[in-house]
Amino acid sequence: MKWLLIIALLLIIASLAGALVAMMRGDSASGDERRSRRMARALTVRISLSVLLFIAVIISYHLGWIQPTGIPMR
Repeated sequence: MKWLLIIALLLIIASLAGALVAMMRGDSASGDERRSRRMARALTVRISLSVLLFIAVIISYHLGWIQPTGIPMR
């Protein structure tokens, strides 16, 4: 489960970086629509991955695959 979380977080960061590249690249007026579409698609992927990761953590907790450790109280 730990590797699934790490891979999902790396994919989320890569998608966010892709949106940044799409936003920063190009100055031509004709490419603005294409650039906006690429950036919107990258951000949609990031949001979808984040929601799927959240659902996976909730399901894993309910199935007992992961256990909360918490912070020890003194």
